[in-house]
Amino acid sequence: MNMLGGDPLLSGQVDLAVVLIVLLKVVGVFAFLLVATMLMIWFERKVVGDFQNRVGPNTAGPFGILQTLADGIKFFFKEDLIPDRAERRVFILAPLLTVVPAFLLFTIVPFGGDFSNGHDGSVELFGHTTYLQLADPSIGILFALAMSSIAVYGVMLAGWSSGSKYPLIGSVRASAQMVSYEAALGLSVCAVVLTTGTLSTHGIVMAQAGSGWGGFIPHWNLIAAGFVPFVVFLLASQAELNRPPFDLVEAEQELVGSYHTEYSSIRFALFFVAEFMNSVTMAAIIVTLFLGGPAGPALLGPGWLWGIIWFLLKMTAFLFLFVWVRSTLPRVRYDQLMDLGWKVLIPLSLGWLLLLATFWVARDQHWNGFVTVAIGAVVGLTGYGLLKAAIATSKARRLEGVVD
Repeated sequence: MNMLGGDPLLSGQVDLAVVLIVLLKVVGVFAFLLVATMLMIWFERKVVGDFQNRVGPNTAGPFGILQTLADGIKFFFKEDLIPDRAERRVFILAPLLTVVPAFLLFTIVPFGGDFSNGHDGSVELFGHTTYLQLADPSIGILFALAMSSIAVYGVMLAGWSSGSKYPLIGSVRASAQMVSYEAALGLSVCAVVLTTGTLSTHGIVMAQAGSGWGGFIPHWNLIAAGFVPFVVFLLASQAELNRPPFDLVEAEQELVGSYHTEYSSIRFALFFVAEFMNSVTMAAIIVTLFLGGPAGPALLGPGWLWGIIWFLLKMTAFLFLFVWVRSTLPRVRYDQLMDLGWKVLIPLSLGWLLLLATFWVARDQHWNGFVTVAIGAVVGLTGYGLLKAAIATSKARRLEGVVD
C-alpha cells in the first residue's frame, strides 16, 4: 500500500477503520473546497465592490455572505438549454471536465498538521496516524501539473460541442493560452523540485519547515529557490486560470461569453464554480510550493490547529492578491499575452533553472560558488540577448515584407 502514497495511514494493514477515515477525509476535503469556493465568490464580489466604491452583496445573509448560495439555488431552477447543432454527449460532459480536475488538484495539498519543532505534520485520528491531506502520492507535483493540463479539455470541448462560432473561437483561444503558459509553470515547479529534492507535496512542506536561516528567516522556497520561480509561477498560474488581466478567453467585447456562451442553468454554474474553485486550489498550491504550506510556529494550543491557521492565512493573502490584481490592471492584448509567455516567462524560468542547477552542482563539487554562478549568469544573459536580437531581426524582416 506504500505505492499509494506516503501517508502513514496506508503503511499498515487496511481495515474498515482505515477505509472509514479515508472516506471521512474525502467528505471533509470536498466540503471544505465547496465552502471555500462559495466564500471566495462572495469575497471577490465584496472586495471588488470596495475597490470600486460600491456596496457589493449585502442582502442575502449577514454582509451578503449567503448571496452565492442564493445564486446557486437560482441556477438549479433555470431552464437547461442544449442547442440543436450541439454534440449532446460532449456538451453535457464538458462542464464536469472543468470541475473534477479542480477538486482532484486539492486532494494532494497539506492543509494542516504540526510541522514545528521537528514534527512531521502527522496527527492522531481515531487511533490512527495520518496526515491532514487526502493523499500524498510520491509524484504529487506531477499529478498537480497533469490535473491543470486536463482542465483545458473541458474548455476546448465545451466550445467545440456548442455548434456555434463564438464559443469555438473562445475555446481555441483558451487552449492556446493554457498551453503557452504550461511550460513556464512546469519549469518554475522544476526549480522547487530541484531545491527540495522531492515530488511529494508533504515532502516539499517538510523541506520548508523549521526555524530557517538565522533562526527567524523562514526556510521557504520563495527564498531558497530564488524569487524568480515564484514570480513566474504566480504570473503563469493567473494565465492558466484565465483571471484578469489575462482573461482574454472571456473577452465579452469580442466573444460574447466565450466557450460557455450556449450554456445555461446548472451547467453554466459548473463553469462558474470551476473558475473560482481553481483560484482556491491554485492559491493552495502556491502556498504549498513556495510559502511552506501549513508549516509555521505553534504559539499556543495544539500544533496541528496552528498548521490549519497558518495555511488559511497564507491562502487568504493570495486570494486577496488575485482580487486586487483583478480590480487594478486592465486586460492585456492577445499579442502581449503570447509575448509574455513565450518570449519572457519561458526563457526566464529556463535560464533560472539552469543557473540554480549550476549552483547546486558547484556546491556539491566544492567549486567556487560565486565564480560559477557569475559565469552562469553571464552565459544566461548572453543567451537571452541573442534571443532578443533574433526576435527583433525577425520582426524587422516581417515589417519590411509588409512595407514592400
